[in-house]
Amino acid sequence: MSRLTHVTGGPYAPPVARREVVAVSADGARLHVEVHGEDGAPAVVLAHGWTCSTAFWAAQIRALASGHRVIAYDQRGHGRSPAGTGYGTGALADDLVAVLGATLAPGEQAVVAGHSMGGMTVMAAAGRPEFAEHVAAALLCSTGSGRLVEEAQVLPWRAGRARTRITGAVLGSRAPLGPVTPVARKVLKYATMGPGSAPDKVEACARIVHACPTRVRHAWSAVLASLDLDAQLAALTVPTAVIGGKSDRLTPIVHARGLAAALPNCVGLTELTGVGHMSPIEAPEAVTAAVRELAEVYVSSSDVSRPAKEKTP
Repeated sequence: MSRLTHVTGGPYAPPVARREVVAVSADGARLHVEVHGEDGAPAVVLAHGWTCSTAFWAAQIRALASGHRVIAYDQRGHGRSPAGTGYGTGALADDLVAVLGATLAPGEQAVVAGHSMGGMTVMAAAGRPEFAEHVAAALLCSTGSGRLVEEAQVLPWRAGRARTRITGAVLGSRAPLGPVTPVARKVLKYATMGPGSAPDKVEACARIVHACPTRVRHAWSAVLASLDLDAQLAALTVPTAVIGGKSDRLTPIVHARGLAAALPNCVGLTELTGVGHMSPIEAPEAVTAAVRELAEVYVSSSDVSRPAKEKTP
């Protein structure tokens, strides 16, 4: 049974996929994958962040599917991908590689966009030969390569050991989030979104985040707390654009600036005023435009793709 509780109307309601695929990762984990748009169109692969699902990309999928083949997948334990085991950056990389292999023809290349933990997924996979085969360009959106807990500004205190310790405890809590209530919306908006975020955007984010199982949220929080992908970032040599929100408390803009400075082939840094961590929902046009521009420049529309495998039980 689906755990999803996303909104069912408006611009943030997920569109129906043209095809669904199951990608099998290196350790046997099964990943739910959606394919939107037409075979033969320039391919875009979307990797969502911690506690989210394919529903997080609804605005991008809807906007891009008319001229692109949009591939979105649920990270393990999220959305319709079973929880399983094996949480870690290696698993993130394995899963992305499995999705690329299940949906792209040999040698076919795509733009890969990752938000938050999805951006970390892109970094983690950068050194893999399959990544080099299938990725023409990348977008890192509201993400970082390390020091996530130390740099987080969810608690309005001066940086230091006390803030780091308590932030880690809050983000790694085993407490269930419970139903989406007015108080829950206010907490989520404060922690993850810009102060001017509209109610429909807050509702869309809250529904998605609250659907994530508690044990999955906790397991991935431990991975993020000790994250160190600086070496993998150095291997991300494809043209890569970076987007960050200037009101992001989870991955403050210092992360986006650091990524842009460290990337071997950064092709642009966009800083979004008034936008928090949930940039694909808070600023859908800006994120969509960045993906579209990368696809126009780096992915050929003449690429021939094979049909993805049909979903199996």
